[in-house]
Amino acid sequence: MTADKKKKFGSIEVVCGCMFSGKTTELIRRIEVCRHAGQKVQVFNSSIDKRYAVRAIATHDLKTIEAVHVNKAEEILDLIEKDTEVVALDEVNFFSREISSVALKIAAMGKRVICCGLDLDYQAVPFESTARLLAVADSVTKLAARCTKCGKPATRTQRLVDIKARIYVGGADDYEARCADCFNPQGID
Repeated sequence: MTADKKKKFGSIEVVCGCMFSGKTTELIRRIEVCRHAGQKVQVFNSSIDKRYAVRAIATHDLKTIEAVHVNKAEEILDLIEKDTEVVALDEVNFFSREISSVALKIAAMGKRVICCGLDLDYQAVPFESTARLLAVADSVTKLAARCTKCGKPATRTQRLVDIKARIYVGGADDYEARCADCFNPQGID
């Protein structure tokens, strides 16, 4: 293969942060910019996330964009269309650690991959899926919310319900954004 015919490697971008930091809002903004530029975008989400929409990604204030929900990260590879230029992945923290190898395979197809998700769980332990994506990303945007207790920048997600499962899909009734000082890793306070 000659140098001018060699397929160029795409890119991987990660948008991460705590709940209510605007991650999905930023993902939707980037998708809209791509579409406005005439690029074909495919959007995927984990089937675990059914909070606000079943065939879309959604912000907490219910702004949506159509998406395909999948059970496993590997399913995404079979759904990528040849003429797609940008692949957007929401809630990457709900996927297995294989999401990073899937993102790398998509980027190897010459596509831009935009990933979005929580970096830390409700006990401030990194999600391996997001951590692995951060390690291979070409660019990272880490967002903060406002602490519901003191108003400082929040980087933690405080769980408000007494549920011990690591993955618990919820919204404003179940979680709050907290700064490191106001965060209680032991749970409800």
